Amino acid sequence: MASKLWASRAASYFRISLFHRGFATVIKDFKYADSHEWAKVDGSSATVGITDHAQDHLGDVVYVELPEVGAAVKQGASFGAVESVKATSDINSPISGKVVEVNEELKNSPGLVNASPYENGWIIKVEMDNSDELKSLMDSDQYSKFCEEEDAKH
Repeated sequence: MASKLWASRAASYFRISLFHRGFATVIKDFKYADSHEWAKVDGSSATVGITDHAQDHLGDVVYVELPEVGAAVKQGASFGAVESVKATSDINSPISGKVVEVNEELKNSPGLVNASPYENGWIIKVEMDNSDELKSLMDSDQYSKFCEEEDAKH
């Protein structure tokens, strides 16, 4: 932390622009939506959550709105929300299908989204309607580049 503060002060002194992001974890075999959700595919089902990049920008998550098991989700459409100390953000489904499981742990421990976005902080599991939808999602390299470009704009 001290080195980050020092680097920030040094950059300010020399009028250098620091790139504070770019260190977000991206999992190689996952698929990513441009709205910062991920899908881990296992056969005809997928586990869905928000990315490390998204949780980092949101800050401390204090509440996660979960759908009901059996609910239909549509690619690109909202199925819930994440509320943080900074903002409330919709969670969009990267794939279409039926919710077969929700992460009940998030009701009591929403901070799992921050602490472990790709493992314990998953949000829903979906039985996919159409695996061809995965073709419209980004792979890890594309998503990393997308995040870098997006952060450079801000």
